[in-house]
Formats: sequence, structure tokens, C-alpha cells
Amino acid sequence: MANQIQEEVIEDIKKANDIVDVVGEYVQLKKQGRNYFGLCPFHGEKTPSFSVTQEKQIFHCFGCGKGGNVITFMMEIESLSFIEAVQFLAKRAGIFLPEWEEPRSSVSKENDTALSAFEWLTKYYHHMLKHSKQGKEGYRYLLHRGISDLTIEEFQLGFAPNDTDFTIEFLLKKGFHEAMLVKEGILSLQTNSKQVTDRFRGRVIFPIRNHFGKTVAFGGRIISEGEPKYLNSPESSLFHKGKLLFNFDLARKHIRKENEAILFEGYVDVIAAYQAGIKHAVATLGTSLTDYQAKLLRRYVDTCIICYDGDQAGIEAAYKAANLLRQTGCNVKIANLPDGTDPDSYIRTLGGDAFRNNIIKKSEPYNTFYLRYLRRNFDFSQESERIRYVEAAIKHLALIKSSVEREYYLKELSNEFDFSLEVLREEIHKEQRKQQPKDKRSTNRIANKSFFIKNQKLLPAFHNAERKLLYWMLQDEQIADKVKEEIGAGFNIDLHKIIATHLFAFYEEGHHPDISLFLERIHDPEIKQLVTELAMSVDDTDISEPELMDYIDLIRKQGHDIKSIHSLKEQQRIAEQQRDPIRAAQIAKEIIEIQKQLKNR
Repeated sequence: MANQIQEEVIEDIKKANDIVDVVGEYVQLKKQGRNYFGLCPFHGEKTPSFSVTQEKQIFHCFGCGKGGNVITFMMEIESLSFIEAVQFLAKRAGIFLPEWEEPRSSVSKENDTALSAFEWLTKYYHHMLKHSKQGKEGYRYLLHRGISDLTIEEFQLGFAPNDTDFTIEFLLKKGFHEAMLVKEGILSLQTNSKQVTDRFRGRVIFPIRNHFGKTVAFGGRIISEGEPKYLNSPESSLFHKGKLLFNFDLARKHIRKENEAILFEGYVDVIAAYQAGIKHAVATLGTSLTDYQAKLLRRYVDTCIICYDGDQAGIEAAYKAANLLRQTGCNVKIANLPDGTDPDSYIRTLGGDAFRNNIIKKSEPYNTFYLRYLRRNFDFSQESERIRYVEAAIKHLALIKSSVEREYYLKELSNEFDFSLEVLREEIHKEQRKQQPKDKRSTNRIANKSFFIKNQKLLPAFHNAERKLLYWMLQDEQIADKVKEEIGAGFNIDLHKIIATHLFAFYEEGHHPDISLFLERIHDPEIKQLVTELAMSVDDTDISEPELMDYIDLIRKQGHDIKSIHSLKEQQRIAEQQRDPIRAAQIAKEIIEIQKQLKNR
């Protein structure tokens, strides 16, 4: 089998996968001018610095510097090899690719084998639920929970037989090795007896999928007596519970459509909501929301609704999750369930429409939730406690930037506790003064200075000239020919020389300007990053012949002067060896004059 894909096929695949559409499946993009912007998926940020250009079919992050074309993006975002990224994009576009072999590490082969084992086991558990005598108990349990046959099929729910040998024999017959199955957490090795067993036996099975829709773990719910009630697969090379969200693969397109995600605590809550037509729902995997999961949601949506159980534990968990999401810049709302209820039981009792209209649509803004959360710490039957609560509320309200929103809550406090608005406003102003830095002007100067250094990095004129020329050489073959004729690869910055050399070769091969295709030829990450950065430079005006020659002359003069300095330094060295201090001093003066010219240029 061939180990290379024809260049024409790769081009067809790239053309069939518009970079805005592909990136848009991972990042919430908003159009600004010609380009699209969003939060970078490769580093944490609150202000969008990640840009995608449809015209050039490339992306670039002005924060971390990552950039490239649609294939590069898939390689970076999913940790894929080049061939794996091409295969994924071909499948996405419905383009047939003959299979071929590529050199793969032992880790990749193990992961593929484990994925295959999970796939077979998902089918096995599902079959046992629907068609075996042992699975009837699990099937009845799911129906009792209000889960329909259609939903059982869609989520591929299953049942693990309460038997020590069934599952192991099934997997061994499929050719899987026991040691690998134990290592990946698919089977469990009992410490005392050294016996290998199915860790989920006697449980209803919930497949946990990655965002490609591949099963990478299982959740099991016991249906008889025993503990724990819920059990997840252990962490493995495929399964990191702090980085995945249950149902994210199915919910992602609905999350993008709604520009909103609903976050639940459990699998059954998600499944019940999904079955009721609320499909932009996901859940954590038996742990508190992690920073990684919060940032993942923020990349897709502006708003996240937290819908946890209505008991005290659920309220505490919602508070922690809300603060984590807010730190990412997400607008957070909290669904207020009646005490003692959970989303699944609410939907089963009152129906999906009631849940949507009375719980989800009436979700509280974070500040309303916080004030309600705060109240639990005070005894309102005592006057001193009521005053302490108002003081605590004032500290929080002072942080709200919107004066309209702040005024709304102040009126609520005024009406409930019989304080005048004037008094509350004065307390807010006092608190705001306390919260301000002692030397606000100094702080602002420092902040402005760091922003200037970060965003307004000054470069020498010749350096900017080289960047300008490379930008236009990427856009126009004739300009590249002109530069080649005048100075060749005689740029003064080494990276610029390399890019120019690559460009000349690219055009000599008969290619027309195509930045996405050109990037395929660049393998050095530093050079690739610089090319995307240059290509994303905004220059709406055409370059004139005089401007072009000015840039070339500036680069040529810089190179000439640097060569002159090297030559003079050699002459100075010889003069010093010949004990001719007057000549050495004259040469030093010449060097200083040229260096002054370089500095002022």
C-alpha cells in the first residue's frame, strides 16, 4: 500500500473542508471584518486573539503564535498525525480514501487496540441488555426510569452480566490480550485472588464517548444492592475524566446552534433532558467541574446554565462550578430546582415542557443565585444578622460593573430590609473605594506599559521592510520574482531568508499563490508560525513599484552596511596586530558612524 497521499487528493480534501466550518466545530467564531475571531483552543484566554481567514484558509493565534491550515489545526487540536488528520477530514467530507499503512508508535497501536475493545464491548453490553435473559432486569430498570427504546439505541445503553467469565471469554475470543484489557481498565484484576473480572458486572452500562463518538470508558449503575451506586472506568491513556464531558459528541452541534450549554451532574439527567428534546446538555463524569472542562465549554458558548440537584450538596457544587465558568469569561445562569429534586425526577414527574419552561428558561443570573446562596449563612430572625447579610451583599454588589444591574439589586435590598437607596449607594461607593488599588494611576501606567510592550513591539525599519516584502511575496508571484531578481534570498534575518528560499522553490514548481498549500511544505514549527503570522497581517492597500523598491533598497543597504562593519572590524584587528593605533582608531570611528546610521534607519 502507498505511504503517501497524492497532493491533488490532499488539495481536494482541504477544499471540501472549509477552515471556518472545521474550526467552528471547536471554537465559537464571530466575524469581524474579513476574518473570524474566537478564544484560542490552545491556550487559556478571556479576550479572543485567535483568528481564522476564509480567504486564505489559515488560522493564527496572536497570543500563543500557533497557526497553519485546516490539516494543521486538526493535528494540533486532536493530537493527530498528518495522515490521521487527512483521514478524518476525508471522512468528514465524504471523500473516499484507500487505506494505507503508516509508521505508528507502540502507544498508538495500543490505543487503537483499546478503542477496538471498547467498541466490541459496547456492542456486547447493548446486545445483552436487549436480547439476553440476564439483561431483562437492566432493561426493565431503564424503562422504569422513563428511558425509551429509541433513547436506549441512541446512547447504546447496555448491561454487564453478573458473571465472572462471560465478558472475559467474549473479548479473548475477539483476539484481545488479557494484560492489555487490565492495563486499559477494561477488565479488573482482583488484588486478593489475582482473578480477572468484569468490573461492571450486574450493572446497567452507560458508554462514555470522546468527542469523536468513540467509546473510551463506561459508567455503570448497580440495579441491586451494593456500593458504589455509580462506578466509572479508571483513568487510562484514552480516558481522562477531567477532560471529557458526557454526551459532548452528540450535544456539540446543538450547543453551537443554541449558543448555550446546559451542565448536569449525572448521565441519567442528560439522557432524560435529551429525550425530552433538550439536546444541548452535557454532564461531568462523577467529579466536580474542572478548569479544562470550563474552558472547553467557554470555547463553544457565551452562556452556560448549571442544572444540578436541588439539595444542599447540589447548590454547593453549582456555586463552585459557576465561579470556575465565570473565571473563563462565561455568562453563567443557575437553574433553581425544588429542594430534594433532581433533573431526571422532575422531567419524569412533570414532563420535558415543564422542565424547559419552568426550570431552564427561568434560570437565575449568577448574582441572584449568589445572593440566595449567601443567605444560608445568616439567621434572619436576628437584626444583627440581617445587617451583616446586607453588608456582605454590598461587598459583592460593589464588584458588578453594570450600574443598571447593580441598581436593580440595591432596590431589592432596600425593599426587603427597609434601607434607603441613598444609604445603600453610599455603602457601595465606600466599598468600591476600598477595592481600588492605592495608587490607581501608577497601576494604570504599569498596565498600559505592559500592554504596549506586548502589543506594540517596535522593530527596526529594515526588519519591517523584510516582513512587508514577505507578506506581498506570499500574495503575489510577480512580486516574489522581482525580489528574487533584485536581492535573491539576501534578507538580513535568518528566518526570513529561509521563508524566501522556500517561496522561490514553491513558485518554481509551478504553484500559484496559495498560503494553505505553501504551509504543507514547511515542517519547522517556528517557520510555520512566522509564515501564518505574516500571512494574517492586514494590508488592504496594494503595493506600488516605488514602495517595493524602497523596501528592497533598505534591505540591501542594511546588508551592505553589516558586511562593511565585518570588513572594517577585520581591518581594525590587523591594524592592532601591526601596532598602528592611529589606523585602528580611524577604523573604529568609521564603524561607529555606520552603526549610528543603522540605528537611525
